[in-house]
Amino acid sequence: MEVKARAPGKIILAGEHAVVHGYTAVASSINLYTVASLRLCSEDEDKIRLHLKDVGLDFSWPVERIKEVLSHLGAPFSSTPTSCSLEIVKSIATLVEEQSFPETKVGLASGVYAFLWLYTSILGFKPATVVVTSELPVGAGLGSSAAYCVTLSAALLAFSDSVKLDISQKGWLTFKEADIELLNKWAFEGEKIIHGKPSGVDNSVSTFGNMIKFKSGNMTRINSNMPLRMLITNTKVGRDTKALVANVSARKSRHPDAMCSVLNAIESISDEWSTIIQSHPLDDLSLAANEERLRELMEMNQGLLLAMGVSHASIETILQTTMKYKLASKLTGAGGGGCVLTLLPTQLSQAVVDKLVKELESYGFQCFAAGIGGKGVQITFDVSS
Repeated sequence: MEVKARAPGKIILAGEHAVVHGYTAVASSINLYTVASLRLCSEDEDKIRLHLKDVGLDFSWPVERIKEVLSHLGAPFSSTPTSCSLEIVKSIATLVEEQSFPETKVGLASGVYAFLWLYTSILGFKPATVVVTSELPVGAGLGSSAAYCVTLSAALLAFSDSVKLDISQKGWLTFKEADIELLNKWAFEGEKIIHGKPSGVDNSVSTFGNMIKFKSGNMTRINSNMPLRMLITNTKVGRDTKALVANVSARKSRHPDAMCSVLNAIESISDEWSTIIQSHPLDDLSLAANEERLRELMEMNQGLLLAMGVSHASIETILQTTMKYKLASKLTGAGGGGCVLTLLPTQLSQAVVDKLVKELESYGFQCFAAGIGGKGVQITFDVSS
């Protein structure tokens, strides 16, 4: 039997950087997915294999070798998500270093560490093949690592004794509430291996879907009642998130009063975003009015992010281009490159979108049209394989 899990990426609609300082942010799932398929093998195959298809990496470890290196793990503990200790990280590093890891892709090694931890913790040492594919660009601020950890956790838990799923049902299934909470905790442990101290926003959005309001470590799941579409433009400019966050903190220290006003304004924008998207537009006219309000909020948010010093020449090029079409855009995530969101109003014709995409791609950018606020992690079974 084979199980497939898929988990969506995420965008920050409002409040990036402000959220680091205890202010509100609003994040949303997008309908771009990471998919993991897991097929248990017969005992005589005796290997655990991970194939990261999009980046051309393929690893396999003899089960006996994993048992030897991680013998202190004992039986799997799928119902009790546990942090990976430094001692175990070192043991996992031994297994990864034994593989031929291309130097140009060594930055992806932490993802392999997360796989080995999640796999052995949830399923133990059963031989299997796991294949991962993704529509999300890596390192662009769209939650690719969180979607990876969520989809792996979902596929692994589906074969554990900790969740109850009806394998006879066809199509994509969702987890029960208690099971999905467990899944999210495991995904967060994977994220910690990759990022050290993640906020938990990315994996929560990918797990639960729709939208999340986040402030000072507290998350509130919110349901959008507006059909939102965004054009996501990847600048392909790499950025140092830690340095950008540190620069904002330094600016706040130098100009505490001014930056406090900026952060308070961003909080107001986040709060208004969540109010608008939860409202029920009565007709096309009220929907257009709400879209216009969101457009203005995006413009204001971007101006404040510029004031915080986290924009970039590539981001400004996208803003100038979309402005010609009377569309509002803002960076999403850390800034300094990464991705830019452009709100696509309901009444905007596809011809205009195509023309805009062509112009943006002429600068070397990569564009994705995405639906906002869809379902979170889902799973499907193929009992014939």
